[in-house]
Amino acid sequence: MDLALLLVSMAAVVLAATAVSERLHVPAPLLLVVVGAAAAYVPGVPTIHLESEVVLLGLLPPLLYAAAIQTSLVDFNANRGTILRLSVLLVVVTAFAVAVVVEWLVPDLGWAGAIAIGAVVAPPDAVAATAVARRIGLPRRVVTILEGESLLNDATALVTLRTAIAALSGGVTLLAVGGDFVLAAGGGILIGVLVFLLVARLRKRITDPLLDTAISFLTPFAAFVAAEEIHASGVISVVVAGLLLGHKAPIIQTAQSRITERITWRTVAFVLENTVFLLIGLQLDWILEDVSESSLPSTRIALVCLATLLTVVVVRLVYMLATGFLRRRDPIPASWSFLIGWAGMRGVVTLAAAFVIPEDAPHREVLLLVAFTVVAGTLLVQGLTLPMLTRVLGVPAPDPAEDALARAGLLQQAADAGFARLDELDYDDHHGVADQVRARVDQRTFAAWEQLATTEGEETPSELYARIRGEMIEAERAKVLLVRGKGKVPSEVVSQVLGMLDIEESMLDAGSEARAGVRSGSLSFTGGRTCDDLDEHPAVDTVADPACARCLADGTRWVSLRQCLTCGNVACCDSSVGKHATAHFHDSLHPVVESAEPDESWRWCYVHNLTG
Repeated sequence: MDLALLLVSMAAVVLAATAVSERLHVPAPLLLVVVGAAAAYVPGVPTIHLESEVVLLGLLPPLLYAAAIQTSLVDFNANRGTILRLSVLLVVVTAFAVAVVVEWLVPDLGWAGAIAIGAVVAPPDAVAATAVARRIGLPRRVVTILEGESLLNDATALVTLRTAIAALSGGVTLLAVGGDFVLAAGGGILIGVLVFLLVARLRKRITDPLLDTAISFLTPFAAFVAAEEIHASGVISVVVAGLLLGHKAPIIQTAQSRITERITWRTVAFVLENTVFLLIGLQLDWILEDVSESSLPSTRIALVCLATLLTVVVVRLVYMLATGFLRRRDPIPASWSFLIGWAGMRGVVTLAAAFVIPEDAPHREVLLLVAFTVVAGTLLVQGLTLPMLTRVLGVPAPDPAEDALARAGLLQQAADAGFARLDELDYDDHHGVADQVRARVDQRTFAAWEQLATTEGEETPSELYARIRGEMIEAERAKVLLVRGKGKVPSEVVSQVLGMLDIEESMLDAGSEARAGVRSGSLSFTGGRTCDDLDEHPAVDTVADPACARCLADGTRWVSLRQCLTCGNVACCDSSVGKHATAHFHDSLHPVVESAEPDESWRWCYVHNLTG
């Protein structure tokens, strides 16, 4: 009962602190570390020793897997050079830089112990980087680099730590170090690929979402244990399996399985991530108690902790500035490089790795405090100042309006491919089913384009639809619940109908949130592909007070306006009743239009279905 009470209390604290962090606009990990440290001194709160085995085997695999399956393999591959250098080179450089500082301040520690603590504090944490970076809205490339680095650098750090611990007993050679790195990386990749192939083969034969999700729970632990059994890197194995499974999910899983797995892992990651930071804070009391018995003076201990914290921060910043020449083919803006250097928050892996240091190692209690200082210091100092630095440096967050335009363009291309396939199908349609299919696909595509409309105070057709349909769903649900109360319809049937209504309502809610984000700013599209027609028709200043003449003549209203870049004709979009812009294209074959809406600067090619 004591253990159950502790777990329930921790879960309640995590949920409460997360809710408070939203109100205070502070990343939840930072608040939870402070709450945990304060709670450690509250009478009645038991002392919790975070064992390394619990973290490295119980928490690390699911956390890594949850992050990996959501990481884009395409984006990861596009930044693989930067990610791999940060994951390997920077970890080694940081470990030895810290070793030099610590060995200088504590000479009787020895080089093996100094390198061990250097390896412990070297790797930034995947959970901390993701939680803070996404919370403040860093550019996607920055987030991709931080996530990719944090997914792989633990392997380098753990191999370095293993080597340093072996050196403490005098049993290590340079050849053995090289062999450990090769085995860790090569073996981890091999096991990860094999686990991916096995799970992919199983998923192609499984249609039950619950069974599929149960397999996903087993996957990270199986990959980690299998790799560690051959003395390879379990971290790399889990990351490789997760990246590949996430990338291939649209092919090897059913849609229902993907939805179930996505929601389940988001929940698991939310609980574990936040619990981890609470546990970090809860270690403070007993670590300080052990340090109080150290033979080193308190001033020297404080100096070692602060010097180590300063070293890991400075080395990372210097590295990002010094290695800019390595990114000449795909350079990163200087402000982005500085943010990547500053976003080196450490987390639970650092603290767990510190506990791996043997108990008979010199000044082990001081090394544990050093690890805690680096974790808490980077989380609080860097985590709290990162939003301010982002604003000072003028680093832009992902633009929801630009995302909406890219989404609309991609949906348009997908719809056109679907319509092309529909035209190829051989079927007898006596009931007008094809027209219904076209109408539903058009409604989805039009809704995506309508998110771009910036007219304040006016409902688009999709917004009106969402509002009306939402009211209808409430009435439908009330009726189903009334029928359920009479007990005359099987409960399974009632659950299925309620589930259908929930899915439809969730789609309406998602659309409303997307529109709210888009309306918050102006839109100037800077991505996408190009074509000959877009190249031949550059953007121009739209006419003042644009209007659709045909809508005015017909007595109808438009939703958004488009201006032809060949003749200057202004007409309404496809979400409008008249669809006069598309009609003008069919009549004139003028290929490119641009938005005539205020604060929107983008073009559309009717011929190639591309946004410019």
